[in-house]
Amino acid sequence: MRTQPADIYDAYPPLTDDQIAILRSCGQVRPVREGEQLLRAGEPSEEFFAVLSGTVAVVEGQGDHEHVVQLHGPGSFLGELGVLEGQLAYLSAVVNTPGKVLAVGSTALRDLLSREPALGDVILRAYLLRRRMLAGAGMGFRIIGSALSPDTRRLLEFAARNRLPHRWSDLEKDTEAESLLTHLGIAPEDTPLVVWHDYRVLRNPSNVELARVIGLRTDTAAEATCDLVVVGAGPGGLAAAVYGASEGLSTVVLDAVATGGQAGTSSRIENYLGFPAGISGMELAERAVVQANRFGARIDVPAEAAGLEQRDGTSLVRLADGGTVAATNVVVATGARYRRLIAPGVQRFEGLGVHYAATLWEARTCRLDTVAVVGGGNSAGQAALFLARESPAVYLLVRSGDLEHSMSRYLIDRIERHPRIHVQLHTEVREVTGEDRVESLIVEDNRTREQQVLAARALFVFIGARPATSWLTDAVTLDRRGFIPTGQDVAQVTADLWKPLARSPLALETSLPGVFAVGDVRSGSVKRVASAVGEGAMAVRLAHEHLGEVGPPAIR
Repeated sequence: MRTQPADIYDAYPPLTDDQIAILRSCGQVRPVREGEQLLRAGEPSEEFFAVLSGTVAVVEGQGDHEHVVQLHGPGSFLGELGVLEGQLAYLSAVVNTPGKVLAVGSTALRDLLSREPALGDVILRAYLLRRRMLAGAGMGFRIIGSALSPDTRRLLEFAARNRLPHRWSDLEKDTEAESLLTHLGIAPEDTPLVVWHDYRVLRNPSNVELARVIGLRTDTAAEATCDLVVVGAGPGGLAAAVYGASEGLSTVVLDAVATGGQAGTSSRIENYLGFPAGISGMELAERAVVQANRFGARIDVPAEAAGLEQRDGTSLVRLADGGTVAATNVVVATGARYRRLIAPGVQRFEGLGVHYAATLWEARTCRLDTVAVVGGGNSAGQAALFLARESPAVYLLVRSGDLEHSMSRYLIDRIERHPRIHVQLHTEVREVTGEDRVESLIVEDNRTREQQVLAARALFVFIGARPATSWLTDAVTLDRRGFIPTGQDVAQVTADLWKPLARSPLALETSLPGVFAVGDVRSGSVKRVASAVGEGAMAVRLAHEHLGEVGPPAIR
């Protein structure tokens, strides 16, 4: 029996008559009957539906466990972000009272929204809001496993980083999880499990297996040579994908973990041009992914690059799963990753209260708890402000004696005025303690060596980053810190490589012709989202120059 609506899906304003008229130009009016399913959880979201008359219920579960999330009436539209990104539906949509709907194919919708940006913004904003609401309510697929299992924590991290609606049933605490295992005939030692909408049970799937089921990952064609392969899907990589695909280059994007990169883990980016109220890293990433998809870029996640080599002017990116991608041009945008905090207890509690990101997914595990943030840069400041919305107290632990040398002034001012943020300078974490999750921290004043215990239920770490270039060690020249020098910085070292082209390396070009580096991974970069985006766009312009020198790929 269906329960009453929970009103969490959203109450987004209905489409106007003019907007519906625009959709009619590429859609088809269809009569619908009571009980007809328009969207089915666990299956592709291949059509966009606008309700013209009657009502449609968005539901979770099946049969006796069916739960109505929202009722949509005339002017409403169905679906969420998966419609635009090619993912499977997380919820079902069932006609509640007969009427008519306007159906638009997902490909036609993406084309239409590129021509009608105002309408596109309305739909995209609603879809982003719905994705956040689904995540906040713990809807989506279910992960069942022990908090002590490394594979459980791996799956939870993958789902969180990719902003996938999910909920976790802890075997040690959730009695419903034990009952479900009994019903499925699965022993606890065979966990973790992923239960996909009562549709499919995956036993300890790899990240790639889970991504394929959800629709994140496709099989990258190894036999074709594309114009451009982008390794890394942070702001710089996604910018290269958008500009490359929009200018007609066949473009493939690879990322080992998730789209958005380090910026995608930020609760809010406030100094990015054109967003005076700021924008979350999640929203920036999702908007860029939709944009890249619209221009025809193919994005594969997770797809980890394991090596790079050149053969007869063509670059070959080797993948960790044994596959390869060949391209005339490569943009390396693998960025930098936050350093792990080294202290007793930290590794044990990673994913159980120790986090290296501060987004909705991590914050929901410690709502209304006292938490601590380690770091003195912008990422740490943004995390502290975000967490202080619901936490009664946030301790910002800074190793140095001030914030001025590493944090923007606007963040410092807001932190100093916030009544629930407590800045502790000259402070370092010496130990993380607890039973089955973080309960307290032992911190030390690095001047006096005096220690104290902070009762904090979570620790968020932002203590600098190291370049993600281990896969390039034997392929391109790296500086002493592991970052990639470009342009004139490598011209003297690799002069012999450039003789056949009779030129020096281009501005963002590495020691290999046709291989460019952008964003945080590049030696001397500014380490800002805006500069990474600019470099991504610039790299495409330089890739066109290189393509003009060597000619188009022999195999398309």
